[in-house]
Amino acid sequence: MNYRNRSRQSGFTLVEIAIVLVIIGLLLGGVLKGQEMIENSKIKSIVNDMKAVQAAYNGYIDRYKAIPGDETIATMAARGWAGAVGGNGNGVLLITAAQTFTNGGEQGPFWRAMRASGLLQGDPTAAANATGLPRHAGGGLMGVSSDVAGIYGQNGTSVCVAGLTTKQAAGIDSLVDGALPATQIGNNTGSVRGETNAANPSAPITAVPGAAAYNEQAVTTWTVCMRI
Repeated sequence: MNYRNRSRQSGFTLVEIAIVLVIIGLLLGGVLKGQEMIENSKIKSIVNDMKAVQAAYNGYIDRYKAIPGDETIATMAARGWAGAVGGNGNGVLLITAAQTFTNGGEQGPFWRAMRASGLLQGDPTAAANATGLPRHAGGGLMGVSSDVAGIYGQNGTSVCVAGLTTKQAAGIDSLVDGALPATQIGNNTGSVRGETNAANPSAPITAVPGAAAYNEQAVTTWTVCMRI
């Protein structure tokens, strides 16, 4: 038996090891690239969810000449719509900042009107509490608010999303309001505003949020609101 030949055939050559390392590197790179693509797609889907509410809101006003959520139970029932909640019909949508993710105020009637009209998907008979709220592509709650004191310093009605990662919040801000400055601070300007908080969902505030960089190493979640 030739022991010299056996010793020469055992083990891997440097070339073989190098090839294996290259293959492993390519696989890891592909996995990371795939994860980044999935995350970017999720961010775009969240923005689309918010813009869908924006479009539906304006479409409702154009079709019915009324604010969704403000119309009375009788008005919605006369259209043959299912559900048992309505607004006060005073021409003003009232949903406080604190009610954004509780489905309080006239938000229950808001989602009933949107869903029953076919402008948004969902059950118009859903409960007028947090379980009746829709969820965005990231899995967190969506809500609307029209506090008389404003939402994050902006008057009017806003659509808000909770439970976002820092990367998702920054991505939404960039997609809607444009590229962030070098400081990565963009949460307190533009039509998209938000703040980070350990609570999830964290209700928005009425004042302009404090300037905070989108630090992707932070573990707390974000609430972001876009003016409709």
